[in-house]
Order: sequence, then C-alpha cells, then structure tokens
Amino acid sequence: MSKLTDLPKRILIGRALRSDRLGETLLPKRIALPVFASDPLSSVAYAPGEVLLVLSVAGVSAYHYSPWIAVAVVVLMFTVVASYRQNVHAYPSGGGDYEVATTNLGPRAGLTVASALLVDYVLTVAVSVASGVENLGSAIGFFNEHKVLSAIGMIVVLMLMNLRGVRESGSIFAIPTYAFVAGVMIMIGWGIIRLASGDNMLAPTAHYEVHQEVSGIGGFALVFLLLRAFSSGCAALTGVEAISNGVPAFRKPKSKNAATTLALMGGLAVTMFCGIIALALNTKVRMSDHPATDILIDGKPAGPGYTQDPVIAQVASAVFGHNSIPFIFLAAVTALVLFLAANTAYNGFPVLGSILAQDRYLPRQLHTRGDRLAFSNGIVLLALFAALLVYAYGADSTRLIQLYIVGVFVSFTLSQTGMVRHWNRHLAQETDPAKRRHMVRSRAINAFGAFFTGMVLVVVLLTKFTHGAYVAVLGMVMFYAIMTGIRRHYNRVADELASAEAADDDVLPSRVHSIVLVSKLHKPTLRALAYAKLFRSDTLEAITVNVDPAETKALQREWEDRGIDVPLKILDSPYREITDPVVDYVKNLRRTSPRDVVSVYIPEYVVGHWYEHLLHNQSALRLKGRLLFKPGVMVTSVPWQLASSERRRQPRDWNAPGSVRRGEPRADSGPKRRAPERT
Repeated sequence: MSKLTDLPKRILIGRALRSDRLGETLLPKRIALPVFASDPLSSVAYAPGEVLLVLSVAGVSAYHYSPWIAVAVVVLMFTVVASYRQNVHAYPSGGGDYEVATTNLGPRAGLTVASALLVDYVLTVAVSVASGVENLGSAIGFFNEHKVLSAIGMIVVLMLMNLRGVRESGSIFAIPTYAFVAGVMIMIGWGIIRLASGDNMLAPTAHYEVHQEVSGIGGFALVFLLLRAFSSGCAALTGVEAISNGVPAFRKPKSKNAATTLALMGGLAVTMFCGIIALALNTKVRMSDHPATDILIDGKPAGPGYTQDPVIAQVASAVFGHNSIPFIFLAAVTALVLFLAANTAYNGFPVLGSILAQDRYLPRQLHTRGDRLAFSNGIVLLALFAALLVYAYGADSTRLIQLYIVGVFVSFTLSQTGMVRHWNRHLAQETDPAKRRHMVRSRAINAFGAFFTGMVLVVVLLTKFTHGAYVAVLGMVMFYAIMTGIRRHYNRVADELASAEAADDDVLPSRVHSIVLVSKLHKPTLRALAYAKLFRSDTLEAITVNVDPAETKALQREWEDRGIDVPLKILDSPYREITDPVVDYVKNLRRTSPRDVVSVYIPEYVVGHWYEHLLHNQSALRLKGRLLFKPGVMVTSVPWQLASSERRRQPRDWNAPGSVRRGEPRADSGPKRRAPERT
C-alpha cells in the first residue's frame, strides 16, 4: 500500500534526496537571479499600468506626471537595494528583515515584520498568478472565462515545481525569466531607435478618449492623487527583501553573491520600468480603472465586452506591430514570467516559516525539510493561503493589488531602523578607523532607507487603506496573534517539561497496577496477557465490559476452563457502551491510590487494506483517545497483525535467530533432514 501511494509522489516531485546532498541544491548567481528576483523583475509588467490607472482619474492630461513618479520610484528602488546590500553582509543566516528587527528592536518588532512578510508572500503569489491569467486571457479567451480555476490550477503547478527543490525549480524558471528580460530590453531599444528616426508609433488605444472622473483637480487633491499613483508604482519593489531571506541558498561566498544579485536585480528592474513608462507616453497608451464606462471609442463608452490590454502589451503592439512574431513572443514570456514571479514567494515564505518555527512562533513541522530538501510544509501552506485569496477575490489583480505592498514597507522600515541600531552598537565597540568609516557609511545608507521607506509606508496607508489595504493590515494582525499564541503554548509546554521543582510526576510511583482489556479469549488477548506479565507489575488483572450477558458468561467459562492465572473482572454497562466503563474504572483506581500508576494494555488488530478498517469498530482507538488524557495512566497497544497485513508478515525465507543452531528446518529449504544438534 505504501509503495502504491509513494509512486505518484515520486512522479510529481522526484526521488528523495539524502541530507548530505543539501550542498548540491545551492544556487549560483545566474540561477539565484530568476529564483529570488523574478517578482520585482516581472512587476514591470503591471506596475507602470497601475500608475497610469490612478492618473487616469484626472484624465489623460495627468499622464505627464508619470515620469516624475517613475523618478521617485527609481530613487526608492536604489535606496532599498543599497540598504539591503548592507543587510546581507551583516546578517547572512537567512533571517532577513525578521532577524534584523528581532535582534536590534526586540521580539515584538521582529514578529511584526514576520507577520507583514507572511502576508506579502501570500499576496505575491495571488497577484502574480492573477495578473498572469489576465495577460494570457487577452490572447486566449478561455482564461478570461475561467479566471479563478486557471489561477488556482497554476498555483498548484507552481507548488509541485517547488516541491521538487530550489535548484530544480530555479532551472525551470531561469529560461522564461531571462527571455522576458531580453524581450523587454529589445522592445525598449527598438522603440528608442524608431522614435529617434521619427517613426510615428501609436498604441492600439491611442485614438481612444478617457472620461475624466474628476474635473479641475488641483491643490491637495492633486497631491493626494500623485501620492496614490506613486504608491501604486511602488509595486515594482515587491520581492526585493526575498534575496536577504534567501542568502543560505546561495553558493559561497554567500553574502557577496547575494549582494551582487541584488545589484543586478535593481539595475534591470529600474531600466525596464522607466523604459516602459517612457514608451507608454510616447505611444499614447490609454488606461482606465473602469474601462467599460470611462474608455470612450468614437465618443461612446467601450461597454462591458471591452478587454483592456496591459500597458506592456500595448507598447509591444506599437513598437513591434500587432500579432508580429516579436509581439507574440513578448506576450507569451510576459504571461509566463508573471506566473513564475510567484516563485519568489515560494522560496521566501518556507524559509521564513522555518526560522519562525525554530523560534517557536509557528508549528515545528514547518522547520522540517521534505524529501527533496525543500521546506515542503511551508510550500503547501503558502499555496493553500494563496488559493483561498484568489478564490475570495475572483482572481482580479486590480482588487488584489490594493492589498499589496503594505507588508513590504512595514518590513522595509523596521528592518532599516534595526540596521541603524546595529551599526550604532558596533560603532560603540569598534576602534579601527577604516572599519568605523565603513560602518558610518553603512549607517547613513540604512538611516536614509529607514526615513524614505517610512514616508512611503505612511503614503501607502493613507492612499490605499480604504481601497483594500485594511485587509492586509487585518491579515498581519491575525498572523501576529496566531504566532504569539503558538509561542505561549510552546513556552508553557517547555516550562512543564523542564521544571526544576519537585512535582508528583518526579516521584517514583509506589505501585504499578496493570490492566489487560479483553473482548474475547483469542490470540490477540493471549499475546497481550503474556506481554503484560513480562513487566512484573505489582498487580495484574483482566477486565471486560458486559455488553452481551451471554457472551460474557461464555468468556468466563472459557477463562476458567483454560486455567488462566490472571483474574478477570467484569464491568457492567447497562447502556452497552464500552469506553466509559473502562475510563471510569481506571479513574477510580487512580482516585483510590493517587500515587499508583495504572498501565493499560489494549490488544489491537492491524489490517492491510484501508477498507478493512470499516469492518472493525475501532473501540481500541477510542479508548486510547480517552485514556491518553488521564494523568498517571500509561497506555500500551499490543498489535496483532492479520494475514492481510502483508508488510507486517515475515518473508518466506526468514529464519528465527538461532533456528539453524537448534536444528530447525530453514524456511526456504522445504522438508529437509534435520541437522544434528550440537552438544
């Protein structure tokens, strides 16, 4: 049975790996980039569009603010990348923001960061997959008609790919990620060449009009609109922290390779983001948050049948030509890389979950590596949370993205604040002038990062809270409360198990009273009796519950006829219930002699097929479940393997120890002459 259930698992995730092969799963920089940076790299497929969607509230005339917003996002990107390069050198163990905040700001700040990151990782999967389905749906109608089903199916596929291990999933994701980067860079380069040569490139929506929802916007309202557009553009920064959390997955020198990967990721993301924004303005892309009513074609609303293509698709159509080979290539790799962008979360969430489990904030199962040396339980849990979120929001990326980036900037701000305290602590002890200069420079970078990201966090909360960000805040509070409760439970258990004070359990029991449960006088019962006798308890008795008087009398007669030297006690059960009489009897024994230990032996069948469990009443299981909660009661199962349990039976060629010496025939030899006994 185990082989049958193990076969599909091996087909899906591959053969199990030995623990000493963990080093083989470590990543070179060329693989680490797509594994840990696919989220910020792919966000350029939707971040420029989010900026234009917000600005469209004030009409097309507001689009000219987008370059300034792009500059602000670029400055923020470089600040965050520079700050995290200090993090990976100072804390290479993989704790990332959580470790920095916990070490320098205390456990509560660390737990706040952990809650924010867990929420953000779930949202990363949900937003990336939903956006990928929408991009694919612009070419294939089936995906638009079945968005939720398609998104959940992709989440499951990504889960299985990551269960195969970090290195294998990275190899799978490397090709489409690099293909996407190359496609976008070629599009930007070719677009610049065409603009320089005077070509008139127009997006498919260039001749459409956008209904201005708010007229005459200015003053504070304009500032608020620009801040909201900036906060939406900050989606390009999501996933930056994943590299600092994944330092242990890099090849040596780990910190140096992680810092180099961060710099590469920042440079590529900034170039693509700015290039798409610039081409969108020059090709006159038109976007609206409500395209059915606010996009006007020949002066009339586009209607519910209108599908608004993403900015990157419209720019590609203008640069390469609609349905050209480069256009189709870029559309395909864009949809694919958006799906694969969720891989950043699939690598970050399980590692963070493992660290939190080690610190007793999450169940210990999340700290265990699976067959492929990946944190399998964390991968499965992330997929479950993301699938629930996609289902609840109908796989709508526009609604999901409003929940986004709040958690990122909470972790950014607390992490950089913690790094400032980290450098202050080290500067107080360091005397070497060269090292002090390096620390002062690093502290300045982290201080500016803390200030800038803190301001952005305030902006994000102010501009996005009522648009859905409150859900992310509630999720953070929920994670914080759950992890705090789990830590209290583990602390309570540790205190009970490690208490130095003398307690009742520390005193040796005065006597051991053994009980063997009997239903019938058959082989399992005889085995349980023989096993109980081996322990030489102070008292030993057998008990049976009188459910059927005729069967009970027959049992008594057989017991006496066989001359069994263990007394048989009969418990009455007027309501034909087995569990309660046994539990009450054991409780009475404990009440009479509190210092005595009661040891209960339960004969139990072991069957070989799942359906055979349905043919037995599972009374032994119910009894164990009740007795295990009684103090001073020890429960022992005495298994009896039935013939159907083939994996429990001895192989045909098995010989008992000493059988050959005693002259017994070998199991595989058939009726042969007995060997003479030794003298």
